[in-house]
Amino acid sequence: MPTNPAHSEAARRSIGIDFGTTNSVIALTGEEGQADLVEFKAPGGPGSVFRSALCFWQDEGVRGGLAHEAGPWAISEFLEFPQGSRFLQSFKSVAANAAFEQATLFEKRMRFEELGQVFLQHLVAHAGDALRDLPECVVVGRPVRYVGARPDEALARSRYDAMFALLGRPVHYVYEPIGAAFSFASRLTEPATLLVADFGGGTSDFSIVRVEAPGAARRCVPLGSAGIGIAGDRFDYRIMDHLVLPLLGKGGTYRSFDKVLEIPAGHFADFGDWSRLAMMRNRRTLEQLAKLKHGATDPAAIDRMIAVVEHELGFGLYEAVGRLKRMLSGAEHGSFRFESEALTIEADVSRKEFESWIAPDLQRIGETVDGALAQAGLGAGEIDHVFLTGGSSLIPAVRALFEQRFGEERIAAGNELTSIAHGLALIGQSPDLAEWVATERT
Repeated sequence: MPTNPAHSEAARRSIGIDFGTTNSVIALTGEEGQADLVEFKAPGGPGSVFRSALCFWQDEGVRGGLAHEAGPWAISEFLEFPQGSRFLQSFKSVAANAAFEQATLFEKRMRFEELGQVFLQHLVAHAGDALRDLPECVVVGRPVRYVGARPDEALARSRYDAMFALLGRPVHYVYEPIGAAFSFASRLTEPATLLVADFGGGTSDFSIVRVEAPGAARRCVPLGSAGIGIAGDRFDYRIMDHLVLPLLGKGGTYRSFDKVLEIPAGHFADFGDWSRLAMMRNRRTLEQLAKLKHGATDPAAIDRMIAVVEHELGFGLYEAVGRLKRMLSGAEHGSFRFESEALTIEADVSRKEFESWIAPDLQRIGETVDGALAQAGLGAGEIDHVFLTGGSSLIPAVRALFEQRFGEERIAAGNELTSIAHGLALIGQSPDLAEWVATERT
């Protein structure tokens, strides 16, 4: 990165875009070389974090008969009229999935890149004047490893290219944790070896970077990286699976003629995502649940499940899950409470219980960190700083994983949701920008 971009002829305005699974953030560099976050309009007031969500509904008054919104506006539209809407969140997670061809939205079908362009249109529109004049240099973050068992990186790249073509500028793709590394490096005054751990909604990514002293011709040098498709969304589902779904019949039994059978897991498949859960409110599903209730060993549990579906309680349930997760990040015990006219669920949860639920995920995350170290040819003792970013980095068990490997004194955090976009914008000012561009693996 330039030593002092504010006084360099080579400095240029740039934009950093962190298109995240759960949230998206944008940063712009100013005339003095600093990177500032863009604020977006929202129903609850402006903010720099924009939910990566879309909502579609039929409207004969708009071109094509299909109206749409994004971010917090999409959530508001969906909650106002859920049965007349189609809500999509975390759609970034299908970017590298060859099995995903298109989403069916009423009478229209849209490919990933078309969904992405709709999202970008609203993202830019809700930024107002801040993005009216886009810089020529656009830097977009991408995960080290895309979500999915067999992610197709080339496919994801082609879809990203088509999506961001809407901006009308050449796009440079940089690993998301590298963006966070640049942001953190701006704080350092001495040479150091830095490990960045970025915990998003769909993936956890790790990069190791050598940071040279200010004034060096090349301030940051990448050494190794690794990623895994386990992050915040998985942790949310662990709470839902262990705490809520047993109250709705999961793990229970039903009678079929003279046999007692376990309730099929397929009845709970759509509970992994509150927007998919909302689509369960249809005649066929409700008839199946009524039949299941008739034979269930615990019909009251199926009654609660029917209430969730009939009254479209998925959004509120996942909001309660998120509150509990945040509560357990700051206390040893938390109270899960969900209350509606149709259903009330209350439970006390200890941090120890939650940590046991996510233990298999943490083990795999730790193995991925070890993979990044191996790729860099370094041992844990050779890392000077560990920068944790992303919402799930606030979970004590996640932080403890790094403290055990590297020591508490080397752990740093801050700007958990915005550091990537900030660093991507700074990378856009680098004279060796091409060396930071991520290459697709085969």
